[in-house]
Amino acid sequence: MDNKENSSKKKNIVVKRKLSKKGLRYTIILVSIILVFSISLYILSPKITLKGKKTIIINYNDNYQEEGATSKFLGNDVTSSMKQSGSVNTKKIGTYKINYNIKKLFFNVTKTRTIKVVDKKNPVIELTGEKEVNVCPNKDYKEDGYKAYDEYDGDLTNKVKITTKKDKQIYKVSDSSGNEIEIVRKLNRVDKESPKIILTKGETFYVKYGNEYKEPGFKVEDNCDSNLDDKVEISGEVDSKKEGTYELTYKVKDSSNNETKVVRKVLVYKKTDVNSGESKPGVIYLTFDDGPSSETTTHILNVLKEEGVKATFFVTNSGPDSLIKREYDEGHTVALHTASHDYSKVYASVDNYFKDLETVQKRVERITGYKSNIIRFPGGSSNTVSRRYDKGSKIMTTLTNEVLNRGYRYYDWNVDASDAWTCAQAKVTDKKNCVYKNVVNNLSKSRPNVVLMHDIKYHTKDAIRDIIRYGKNNGYTFAKLDDNVKMVRFSVNN
Repeated sequence: MDNKENSSKKKNIVVKRKLSKKGLRYTIILVSIILVFSISLYILSPKITLKGKKTIIINYNDNYQEEGATSKFLGNDVTSSMKQSGSVNTKKIGTYKINYNIKKLFFNVTKTRTIKVVDKKNPVIELTGEKEVNVCPNKDYKEDGYKAYDEYDGDLTNKVKITTKKDKQIYKVSDSSGNEIEIVRKLNRVDKESPKIILTKGETFYVKYGNEYKEPGFKVEDNCDSNLDDKVEISGEVDSKKEGTYELTYKVKDSSNNETKVVRKVLVYKKTDVNSGESKPGVIYLTFDDGPSSETTTHILNVLKEEGVKATFFVTNSGPDSLIKREYDEGHTVALHTASHDYSKVYASVDNYFKDLETVQKRVERITGYKSNIIRFPGGSSNTVSRRYDKGSKIMTTLTNEVLNRGYRYYDWNVDASDAWTCAQAKVTDKKNCVYKNVVNNLSKSRPNVVLMHDIKYHTKDAIRDIIRYGKNNGYTFAKLDDNVKMVRFSVNN
């Protein structure tokens, strides 16, 4: 039994092997047929050929021009039968496809081009202020500001990351495509700015003769340090029992050793006696306002010199310094008429008036070395135009008293040449004669004659010699205003 079973098993194995070989041959034949058929189909099917690359990468917002494709079928050009689909939006990042398709017989062939629109441009960071700044050694840097934007993402300011180090401020931002930009603001830890001392009540302070000087006070401002008031050193003395000008020097240093100093001038004065000075009848005091002017004052000075007459010039901040120097050197009185002669400015407040007056006073002192105390109010002490600016405070009443309290002497006039008003009008054809008559017709030998004129007027320049010669020929004398001349004053109307 065992031999018969073994013999049967061997026969079965042989049969299976024969069948396996036969199946393999059929498989090979079938695969070969399929392969031949597939190759034939490929060879026979339409062909699409892309012009250019199959995959294109283009920058955002650049222009894209599709290069196209060609198609052949059975050796013939069938491009015209091919259809194109798809589009590219270069204003939007993404992947786009352009498809070319052709159908012939039972063939349906498609070929695709891939276009990737990408953003490769870095964002931009713009710093407000300088890229290199000085920072107080004892303070944090106070951000001056910045802006960040990207061509694709737009405003990225809120996404900026800032890293602060001792010597630099680092600004960094990335856009949605991962493009990154970094810029640096250099921080110089140094203080080169000196403190500022602000004197309460200003750099000029008045003290009545005999009254004790009390320090009005001051405060110190510094870009880095605070509480420097206690470090101010004051040098100088004021003797309020002796008239004169005294100087107090205020000096301070900050923690970086920057030093500053300012000087306060303290004027010890006696109140002006309104009845002081002589009142000489028959004397002509020629006074000129608003100058000097290089075009007219020079001529007037030449005439005064040739005629041997002294006069008074109420100057402003206009004109060259050289003419003020000449007025002083040739023996005339250089008096004060405010720096700006701007009614809206000088009559806005008492402080405004004295600041303006002291400005021109300093100019005269700088040029001549002489500190003038003789003044004339713009418009005169009786002017009412000041009502427009003083808001009902009757500022002229206050000022006329205060200038006397501070030791000034103010002079109005009793003869008006009207060279800036009546004679200056276009309808007046002979302006020179108009000025001449307004002066000579109003002179009087029974009182001093303070004549108001303006050395910036051409018709005044032309008339001055005739006025002087009339006075000489008619028994008048000429003099300049000074502390020994009694003040001529109007009644105050405001």
